[in-house]
Amino acid sequence: MTLQKALTDISAYQAIFHSVEEGMISVDAEGLIHLFNDSASKMLGIPGSGAAGRRIEDVIPSSGLPEVLRSGEAVSNTAMQLPSGMNLLSSRYPILDADGTVTGAFAVFKDITGVIETAEEITDLKRVKTMLEAIIHSSDDAISVVDADGLGILINPAYTRLTGLSEKEVIGQPATADISSGESIHMKVLETKRPVRGVNMRIGGNNRDVIVNVAPIVVDREVKGSVGVIHDITEMRSLMRQLDHAKAQIRELESAYTFEDIIGDSEDLNIAVGQAKISAGSDIPVMLRGEPGTGKGLFAHAIHTGSKRSGGEFIRISCSSLSCDSAELSRIHTQIKEGELTGTLFLDEITELDPAVQQSLLTYLKSGISSSPGQAGMRVIASSSANLERAVHDGSLSEELYFQLTRMSIRIPPLRSRPGDIPKLAEVLLAMLNEEYGMSVTVLTDGALKRLQSYEWPGNVRELENALSRAMILSETGSSELAEDDIARALSTGSESGSGTAIPEKRTLASLMEDHEKHVLQTALKENGGQKAATADKLGISLRSLYYKLEKYKLI
Repeated sequence: MTLQKALTDISAYQAIFHSVEEGMISVDAEGLIHLFNDSASKMLGIPGSGAAGRRIEDVIPSSGLPEVLRSGEAVSNTAMQLPSGMNLLSSRYPILDADGTVTGAFAVFKDITGVIETAEEITDLKRVKTMLEAIIHSSDDAISVVDADGLGILINPAYTRLTGLSEKEVIGQPATADISSGESIHMKVLETKRPVRGVNMRIGGNNRDVIVNVAPIVVDREVKGSVGVIHDITEMRSLMRQLDHAKAQIRELESAYTFEDIIGDSEDLNIAVGQAKISAGSDIPVMLRGEPGTGKGLFAHAIHTGSKRSGGEFIRISCSSLSCDSAELSRIHTQIKEGELTGTLFLDEITELDPAVQQSLLTYLKSGISSSPGQAGMRVIASSSANLERAVHDGSLSEELYFQLTRMSIRIPPLRSRPGDIPKLAEVLLAMLNEEYGMSVTVLTDGALKRLQSYEWPGNVRELENALSRAMILSETGSSELAEDDIARALSTGSESGSGTAIPEKRTLASLMEDHEKHVLQTALKENGGQKAATADKLGISLRSLYYKLEKYKLI
């Protein structure tokens, strides 16, 4: 080999030695640095010229090469960290001559800082994934997750309980796998890249009714899948039934009305309230007379609450619901005799009571169902919206029972006779309806009040409540006031009367009352779409009595 070729080969080897990415260092048998490539210089921050000929311990104390010189054994893939924080992976080898004698040592190392950071990121991602899966699996809400192709990648136990589908039936399967009817919301979200909420659908083998909310999973502005949360409507409906039941119980508990709940300052109303307060101090039967919707039930409650029997029960019975065998009344009478009931018995619409049952009631009254002061028993309050004297005359009410029940008779005035009470009544009713509907209507404009006060109110306070209720529902969303237009829409135009109130000449009271009764029937029929049963219920009379009155006034 010529000298020139040898020099060329050495130059080539040096070029290779300095161009590799790995750091390379060799020392002789004395531990003096013989070779130190450019990569080693960059990683260690030591110039090659400053390292050559120096002892390895002085340049790199942790190199491990002195140990290799002493042992003559190689050490592979050892991690080490430099003072700068750089992490290296190093391998050291002995340099042997032909006789196996150690003549030096050689180290190769590379920077693995980036690799370690990547591994740590992967570890953190795994930890986060594990935590997310734990959270999803512990949720009581049914959750399903699909990838960008709409294939299932995750469900939780709540999902399995709701749908009856196992992981094997969902994971890796199209998003439509769990749908009984309807389109896949997962696929819709993946297509539109927008969340979809409140969708009713049926899912699973058990065909459950559910509400579904689905949102896209967006990573770096790219949709990678979607997650759905599923609510069982069956459970929600059960909760709503429980809530309705609770509300009914609360209303029942709050139904202990007092005289303070009777709203109004008109002279006729004050007379009726004064008579009711007097009757509360006695035990004799009371007859409450007035048109449907005037508040006869409210008066009965107030009399009961104001009496010494207020600690007992208030039992209200619709007389039209009692059958000829008077089983309900007999049961109550038995409970009274055995001392189980000691409150007030309110018999609503007494003229609707079957004649046979009227006779039984008369017997009960005579035998002490309404006991004398100081004794236990039930006090009887009756009511009627019919003309009692006419009922006695035509035989629908026993004359003897009439005299027993009218020893204290209280006439409750109709709403049209006390228009001055309407503003206060409307204020109280609005507060009640706001609570019921979750609204905040607090103002009636002057025009609205004038419209209310000019109306005849054949259905009285009950009709006023219904009219305000309709007006609130028909009013502009979020409005805090009711205007005249709102009231006009709520009122039936057929039941509005003219502004004149003068009584025509040569008209008897009986004929005027008959005209009014006919007008009330026409209005009630119209408001209930001609439905006879609903009309009878609204007016508080039996279906039999309604047909009798409709035939009388030729309305059918």
